[in-house]
Amino acid sequence: MHRLPCLVFGAALSVAVGAQTPLSSAPENAPGAKENPDHRSYFPATYPLPYAPASIDEIKSVLDRVLGYLETATPVRIIDLDTKRPVADRSALPSNPGLEPTDYPLTRYEWGVTYSGMLLAAEVLEEKRYRDYVEQRLGAIAAVAAQQRKRPSPAAESRAQRLTGLGSLLRPRELDDAGSQCAAMIKASRAQLQAEALRPCIDLLIQWISEKQFRLSDQTLARDNPFPHTLWLDDLYMSVPALAQMGAMTGERRYFDDAVRQVTQFSARMFVREKGLFMHGWGEEMEPHRAFYWARANGWAIVAMAELLSVLPEDHPGRGAVLEIFRAHALGLANCQGGTGLWHQLLDQNDTYLETSATALYVYAIARGVNRGWLTANAFGPVLSLAWNAVAQQVNAQGQVENVCIGTGMGFDPAFYRFRPTSVWAAHGFGPVLLAGAEMITLRRGVGKSAHIGVGGVQFQPQR
Repeated sequence: MHRLPCLVFGAALSVAVGAQTPLSSAPENAPGAKENPDHRSYFPATYPLPYAPASIDEIKSVLDRVLGYLETATPVRIIDLDTKRPVADRSALPSNPGLEPTDYPLTRYEWGVTYSGMLLAAEVLEEKRYRDYVEQRLGAIAAVAAQQRKRPSPAAESRAQRLTGLGSLLRPRELDDAGSQCAAMIKASRAQLQAEALRPCIDLLIQWISEKQFRLSDQTLARDNPFPHTLWLDDLYMSVPALAQMGAMTGERRYFDDAVRQVTQFSARMFVREKGLFMHGWGEEMEPHRAFYWARANGWAIVAMAELLSVLPEDHPGRGAVLEIFRAHALGLANCQGGTGLWHQLLDQNDTYLETSATALYVYAIARGVNRGWLTANAFGPVLSLAWNAVAQQVNAQGQVENVCIGTGMGFDPAFYRFRPTSVWAAHGFGPVLLAGAEMITLRRGVGKSAHIGVGGVQFQPQR
């Protein structure tokens, strides 16, 4: 009786793009065929991307390339807005200072994610360049914001908002203005970077989230514009990490309670259990809801939960509920991963384009789940290995991230998401790539509770 051949993939330790795995292609019973010890026959496989887990050096090279690009693209310079002259001495700022414009605004929410990614890379790699990037920029932002707060008239503040790009730090108006930057500033402060200078900004931003942002009657953070009484899944990231970090920094349980409330109450309305995915938008007066599973919004959600679980006390009564949603979401995402490692713009519509920033967000959150013991390596290691390799290919030689969807509102038709453009100038890719790469290095080192990462049934030992 002839034994049916079994295909086994991923035994090669390194596979070039388009190359075949260096395994025998001879059928088991062909003349001269070599039988393996486990009595399985191997056939050649061709992959459109590297298949084996990336080495630490390979991951680091991607992160270094992103850092090098951003160091050049986002220099930090303070200027006198009245004279347009540069200011060399931060200890003697003029009365009306601002930041010289760069290729990317340094105070937008995308850059809060970037600062968080830089801080994690600095911690994991123990390299000062990443830490310096954050300290130099947040230090300048804090100094300019402090000086602008001294100006007496609202008109002067309004002018500063227009000219300096610091409006979100002077007068936040929505969660996008507050949450991402606040979380990054608290992380920097806890890492002993500009702690004293950043505290006024932190206090102002966390106050907006906790006391001033519009909420539904049950205290769920919501938006009243452009649609009334709506939840945007993005807002889990624009609130929960900041609340969680504030709880960790101050020890005040009310911040943890609010963060857990947001996760559980968003999920009750927006998590679709049968798919294991979140819809992007929800309206209080909309029934039934049309569900669009936008990739990056799902990334914001799972990262928000990972950030919360990272600091939430083990004895917090809401921890079990958050962990259960996190695990269900991770499984739902894993089940709809594209064949080349990236996820689609609309997660359940495989004819939409493959999107990089969402994929990187999933890599970070799921890898953290494996490293912290919330998820098992056997189930999710192959997902991560393939996904990171796909993300790495999207970082071009210059250090930009390709195939990143531009900033996106909320829509209720598929064309809105399907035809949203991508651009290397969309800043949403940098922070997620830095976070993902840093967490993957931790996974490869085997620092977490699960040390192995495997593909195709092959286990790769931790790399020190």
